[in-house]
Amino acid sequence: MATLTDDLASQLQGAPAQQVAQQLGIDSSQASSAISAALPLLMGALGRNASQPEGAQALFGALQNDHAGGDIGSVLGAVLGGAQGRQTDGAGILGHIFGGQQERAQAGVAQATGLQGGQANQLLKILAPIVMAYLAKRMFQQRQGAQAGAAAAGPDALSGLLGQEQQQIRQQGGLGGGLLGAVLDQDGDGELGIGDLMKIGGGLLGGGR
Repeated sequence: MATLTDDLASQLQGAPAQQVAQQLGIDSSQASSAISAALPLLMGALGRNASQPEGAQALFGALQNDHAGGDIGSVLGAVLGGAQGRQTDGAGILGHIFGGQQERAQAGVAQATGLQGGQANQLLKILAPIVMAYLAKRMFQQRQGAQAGAAAAGPDALSGLLGQEQQQIRQQGGLGGGLLGAVLDQDGDGELGIGDLMKIGGGLLGGGR
């Protein structure tokens, strides 16, 4: 079953991945692989945040107020063009998604994808507004598709959607699922240590050899 992450990743292949590659100074194939690794981490972390009522409420409010109405292409263009605003504030969005774990997330993406730390950070800043715009569009469509009298999309629906997404990412495993687990779960404390980075580097990068 295709996940939201799979759907978004497919929309970022081709020209969008080439734009990201140019921004990061890497080739398109590496950009595509890095996007496919980073997106599950972002989606999974949002799912973790939305598992708490206050987190789901805050995220739904941000989607509704700051990210509704944007399509992926226009948001990507605005981010790469240096446009300023809540919709394109990748650093601010990452702060809300990861909190104190932002550096660990950046380190995990860099270790898993072969990007330099600055490139991994830049990639996450590019993708964060795109993920938010994508989720806002999905929630808006869900609300529009609700039958008359049915409960409109709200924080509870968002929590359920992202909770299911997080579960599917973990079940799929692979680079994205492994990275999500390493950044959020290893050692039982949610912190990414040296041992966890070695697991990413050896288990995920070396797994396909």
